[in-house]
Amino acid sequence: MKDVDLNRISADEWDELNDPRPEGCDFDEVVERAISRRGFLGGVVAFGSGAAAMGTAQLLGSTAAEAMEASRFPFKPIAAQTDATVHVPEGYKWDVLVRWGDPLFSDAPEFDHETGGDADSADRVFGENTDGMETFVHDGHELIAVNLEYTNREVNLPQTEEGVPASLDDVRKLQKLQGVTVMEVEKGEGGWGVVVDSPYNRRITHLTPMKIAGPAAGHDLLKTEADPSGAESLGTFNNCGSGKTPWGTYLTCEENFNGYFGASAEGDMPEQVQAGYERYGIGPEGWGYDYHKWDDRFDTAKNPHEPHRAGWVVEIDPSDPESTPVKHTGLGRFKHENAEVVLAPDGRVVVYMGDDERGEFMYRFVSEAAYAPGGSTEGLLDEGTLSVAKFNDDGTGEWLPLTPETTGMESLAEVLIFARMAASKVGATTMDRPEWIAANPHAVEAYCCLTNNKNRGVKPNAGGDETPVNGPNPRETNNYGQIVRWRPHEDDHAADGFDWDLYVMAGNPDVYQNVYGGSENVTNGNMFNSPDGMAFDSAGIVWIQTDGDDSNEGEFAGMGNNQMLAGDPVTGEIARFLTGPRGSEVTGLTWSADRTAMFVGIQHPDAPFPDGEGKLPRSAIVVVWREDGDLVG
Repeated sequence: MKDVDLNRISADEWDELNDPRPEGCDFDEVVERAISRRGFLGGVVAFGSGAAAMGTAQLLGSTAAEAMEASRFPFKPIAAQTDATVHVPEGYKWDVLVRWGDPLFSDAPEFDHETGGDADSADRVFGENTDGMETFVHDGHELIAVNLEYTNREVNLPQTEEGVPASLDDVRKLQKLQGVTVMEVEKGEGGWGVVVDSPYNRRITHLTPMKIAGPAAGHDLLKTEADPSGAESLGTFNNCGSGKTPWGTYLTCEENFNGYFGASAEGDMPEQVQAGYERYGIGPEGWGYDYHKWDDRFDTAKNPHEPHRAGWVVEIDPSDPESTPVKHTGLGRFKHENAEVVLAPDGRVVVYMGDDERGEFMYRFVSEAAYAPGGSTEGLLDEGTLSVAKFNDDGTGEWLPLTPETTGMESLAEVLIFARMAASKVGATTMDRPEWIAANPHAVEAYCCLTNNKNRGVKPNAGGDETPVNGPNPRETNNYGQIVRWRPHEDDHAADGFDWDLYVMAGNPDVYQNVYGGSENVTNGNMFNSPDGMAFDSAGIVWIQTDGDDSNEGEFAGMGNNQMLAGDPVTGEIARFLTGPRGSEVTGLTWSADRTAMFVGIQHPDAPFPDGEGKLPRSAIVVVWREDGDLVG
C-alpha cells in the first residue's frame, strides 16, 4: 500500500490503494467504444411513465429545459450554495434535531468539544455520521431508527495524533459511536426534539450481540473460536442505507465493512478464504481504524472467518429494545447500500439491493412464502431466491438466480457468503456503484442511483470482470453518475424480466456540450453530481441526495455543495430543494408520521457546522418544515 494518510481518504480511495487493478484497456479502445455507443445513447434516456424518449440531441444542454417549471413541486427551487450551513426554499425552515454527542439518556454527559466525549458514554449518546433512517409509530410513540455509518477519526479523537487510535479505549470509543440509534422524537413548543430517557431509546454498536439466520448460519466459514456455532456474532458495521419491512422492523445495511479488518502477521489462508478477501477488499491494513492492533476479533491472522460475519442486512425491531438484531444471510453478503422492500401481487416479499463499489452488481431477493399481516414473518428474509441483474442494451433485462446449479458453487451457503463471486459467474452487468434503490408507491417501477465510476471503461472490477460501456452505464470515466429505472414485466416485482431506461444522467451543461453535460432534465439551474440517497414521498415525488465533488471547480463548477433535489417521475423535472454545509454529504431521509416534518441527514460537515467557530464539526439530523404548517412530502 502507498504511504498515504488513511484518515484522509474515502472508502473508495482506500479500496483502490488496498487492491489496485490493472488497466483494462488503453485510451484508443475507450474512444472507439464511445463512438460505437453514440447511436445507442439516444435511445436509452427517457422521462417517466408515458413520456417520450429523448433523442440524441436531447442529451445536450437546452434553453427549453432550463425554462421547465417544477409544476408539482410546492416550493421555489434554490440556487447552489458553497457556505457552511443548510439552505431550504422560501417558506420553509430548518433546525437541528440531534447531532453527534447529544445525550439519549440523562446519565450521559453534555458534549465536550475538547475531547469529543469519552469511551464510557459513547453508546449513551447519538453516534457519528448519520445515514439511512426510517420512522416508526408504536403505541402512539414516534420512533426514528437511524444508521451511524462510520467515524471521522481526527474529529472524534481530537486528543490523538491525527485520529489514530492509541489505545483499546480509543478503539472502544469508535466502536460505540457507530452502528444504529433508535430514539423517540416528539414535537413540543420549541419544535422537534429527542425524548431523552425514552424506554425506546437504544444504541446498537460494533459490540452488540447479533443472531445469524438463514442458509449460511452455522456454516464453517462463519465459525470462530469465540462462536463455534457460526450463528451468533457481535456488532453491525459501516451501516449505510436502510429499509423498512411491512411488518414494522428496520433493516440496516452493512457496506464498507472490509476497512475494519487488518492482520498482525502474514499467514497462509485457505484458497477460498484468500479469494474472498481479494474480492471484498480485505487486506493487511484497516482503513485507519487500527482495530486489529487492539482487538483480536478484527485481526484476520487470528480470526480469519470474522470478516465473513460482516456484510449483511440486519433486521432490528425498534419497538422492542430488548430484542436481538438478526443478520439475514439469505439476502447475500456484499457492500450493501440499502434494502428496498416491496410486495409482489401474490404477497411474496421482494428486496432490492445495490452493492456499492465500482463495477459491482444490483441484486434482488424474492421470498418463498407470502407475507400475511399479523402472521409469522420468520424466514421471509432468508428462505427464497437471491438473483442478480443483467441489463441488455435493447432496454430489457432479467434477474439471474444465484444457486449452486447456476454458479457451479458447492452450496447455497457459499453462494451467499461469496455473493460477488457468484454474480460474476452468471454474467451479471457491472454497474457504476449501485447505491440507494427506491420503489415508486404509485407505479410498479423502481430506481437505483448509480453514483459514479471513474474506472468505467478503464479498469475491471475487483473480481476481474471487465467494465465496458454498457446500457445503464453509458459513459466512460463517469464522474457524474446517473439513475436507472426499471419496470418489471406484468407489473410484478417478482417477475424474472423487466424493461429499463435512465431517469437522469447527471452532468454539467455549462462545461460540456456532449453526454457529460447530462440529460435534458439537467440544467445550469439544477445540476448535480453523484446521486446517492433516494426516497419517495407519499405524493410520488422522488427525493435525490448527493455525495459527490463539492469543489465547485473544473468539471464540477457551478454545482456547489452536496444537496437534495426533488424529481417528478412523470415529467422528468428535477429541482433543488436543500443544500448541505460545505464538506458534507446529504444522506438519509424520513418524515414525521403526519408528514409535516422532513428529517434529513448531514454527514461529515466541515466546521463550523452546526455549533459555530472554534467548535468541532458534528454530523447531524436536521428537521425541515413549512412555515404554513402544511405537508412536506
